[in-house]
Amino acid sequence: MTLVIGLTGGIASGKSTVSQMIKEQGIRVVDADVIAKEAVGKGTPALHHIVQTFGEGVLLPNGELDRQQLGAIIFSNEEKRKQLNAIVHPEVRKEMLRQRDEGINSRETFVVLDIPLLFESQLESLVDRIIVVYTTPELQLSRLMNRNDLSEEEALNRIHSQQPLEEKCKKADHVIENTQDLAFIRKQLQNILNEWEHTDK
Repeated sequence: MTLVIGLTGGIASGKSTVSQMIKEQGIRVVDADVIAKEAVGKGTPALHHIVQTFGEGVLLPNGELDRQQLGAIIFSNEEKRKQLNAIVHPEVRKEMLRQRDEGINSRETFVVLDIPLLFESQLESLVDRIIVVYTTPELQLSRLMNRNDLSEEEALNRIHSQQPLEEKCKKADHVIENTQDLAFIRKQLQNILNEWEHTDK
């Protein structure tokens, strides 16, 4: 039987690093972020809907979505964030389920759904087990500011738009701590996969 694993965390917690390690083992990873980007690509119905909702200002000159501009709007306004999610999430969910079921039908040992907003979007029912990637609030803030070239206020707006990592950890089957080096992360991941590979659901 295929075990469907939900992989989540917080922004800049290191989830993408863990996701990459899983892919390197040849395990199918269904990436919600990649699917979301494709769903709002140039000429898609979702992008048309976004422009209708948020205005032409969220488009780049080439007709593609200006993610930075849209991010500035939604991360400081919860109502607008909900509007965007209502447009994008149904499309993403449909494609995620298609890819997940492909893995199940192929009788793969694991299929991993990499979903940043797993809890916020109440998608726990799509998976059998959940891994949360955790880091300290201090590391999360400094990583996000450096990675995205954001002010402290901008970074905190993005962090506070998600459930606190501590809350997510309480709902997880396993927590991977991203507080040391890559070898430390890899060892934790391997232990989890080894345990689940030898456990009947």
